[in-house]
Amino acid sequence: MDNKGRAMAHWAGPVAGACGGVSLAVTAALMATGGSTGPEALAVAEFGLLLSLTVFATRWSGGRVGVALTALAAAAGPLSLLRRAPVTQALVAGVAVWLLVALAAVGTGMYLRLLDRRRERSVLAAQREQRLRLAADLHDFVAHDVSEMLALAQAGQVLAEHDPAAGAAQLAAIESAARRALSSLDRTVHVLHTDGAGARESGRAPLPGLAQLPELVGRFDASSVPHAVLDCSTEDADVSREVSMTAYRVVVEALTNIRRHARDATRVEVTVTGPGPDGLRVRVHDDGRPARSGFRRAGRAGGGRGLAGLSAQVAALGGELTAGPAQGDGWRLTALLPVRGPGR
Repeated sequence: MDNKGRAMAHWAGPVAGACGGVSLAVTAALMATGGSTGPEALAVAEFGLLLSLTVFATRWSGGRVGVALTALAAAAGPLSLLRRAPVTQALVAGVAVWLLVALAAVGTGMYLRLLDRRRERSVLAAQREQRLRLAADLHDFVAHDVSEMLALAQAGQVLAEHDPAAGAAQLAAIESAARRALSSLDRTVHVLHTDGAGARESGRAPLPGLAQLPELVGRFDASSVPHAVLDCSTEDADVSREVSMTAYRVVVEALTNIRRHARDATRVEVTVTGPGPDGLRVRVHDDGRPARSGFRRAGRAGGGRGLAGLSAQVAALGGELTAGPAQGDGWRLTALLPVRGPGR
């Protein structure tokens, strides 16, 4: 419940109960003195006000005290008819009719309360889904950066013995990868600890997509033994943001698995074609031996999404992800993504 809802819940019951109590006190006083006809317009206005307060209190108040105060306001309107002496069968029938109207007001307030609860649950579910997606993305991106640091450290151990200058350059590259990983951690932890407004605000920050592929593939090429090349003429403006981000994640997952499971690979080709009639095609092919590549069928193990989670994300967009041995040597991962995402 937001701040407005909490304020409404705090004041709704007391305000309705106070007005209902005053109305009942006036009714009791007038009945004790023989009743009073009074202007009908005033009676109708009072009844309308009490009905509005009944709807208001039913929607916002909670707890036993809130229910009691709401019932006080709901009963006060119909009972105000008893001020009109003498009490006849017609008057009692009028009270019964007004009670039905008061019950309808209670029902209206309960319906609005139900809509509010559904909206709150929907918002919470969306926030939870967003945070889970951010956590999974955090694992994917940090795992990629950590695997890059591992490859750089392994290469640096060799270079340090023969070329100290090159070894120092490797250390600088490791530092850069570590800073990127820490930046991803800081950004995601910030979003996970903010409320809905903060998450939406952070969600508007630039996220990696097709435009960042040259940098991603370049870092991989500089830090790993396989020579990586990128062939991509597609721009972010050609596809939706969701498709662009998913294409980037496909390449991240493929390159991470190559580092971990295809250390004998010497060349990696990243190709992005389209958008065409069947969508955007992302393909990552390495020349590692099939005996090595076979270990990649399930993707990486552990807390990340791996190929199974990535395949589910691609399918949610209306696309398709396939992975398996390529003709000849190597492993090929291909994603076919719609241009504008699902339902667009």
